[in-house]
Amino acid sequence: MTSAELLVDAVGRIHRVVDGLTPEQLAFRLDPESNSIAWLVWHLTRIQDDHVAGVAGAEQVWTSHGWVERFGLPFDPRDTGYGHRADEVAAVRVDSGELLVGYYDAVHEQTTRYVSQLEDDDLDRIVDRSWDPPVTLSVRLVSVIADDLQHAGQAAFVRGIL
Repeated sequence: MTSAELLVDAVGRIHRVVDGLTPEQLAFRLDPESNSIAWLVWHLTRIQDDHVAGVAGAEQVWTSHGWVERFGLPFDPRDTGYGHRADEVAAVRVDSGELLVGYYDAVHEQTTRYVSQLEDDDLDRIVDRSWDPPVTLSVRLVSVIADDLQHAGQAAFVRGIL
């Protein structure tokens, strides 16, 4: 297995935890400070979209494919959910899980297209010099995968409680 194949496999392991849930279930929060399934899935997808588009030199699916308008959220189009307060988490409401899955699938397609063409030597490229040490492409992609898996697990936990 090449590094590119490994990365493609990893980004494809986000489980769909929204199937069959009502809008109320998607918005359910264990307490006023916790995250809903809708927010978790939206946020993990926004992070993947933002970070992968950034390293690929591509436009985000969120803005280039009209997802920002379809969601109609009260946030700046560049918002990824990072650092959201409880009231902002509560503002992420959707009519169905299909909207969340549709956006995720579109982002996953763009991610897979980019990641599948990478060579091992590409992974050492510095993509962010604002950190010490500077962030390489491999570190950025692993961070995206870890963030996505963590939030998908949180969403699955909330679904289990429902």
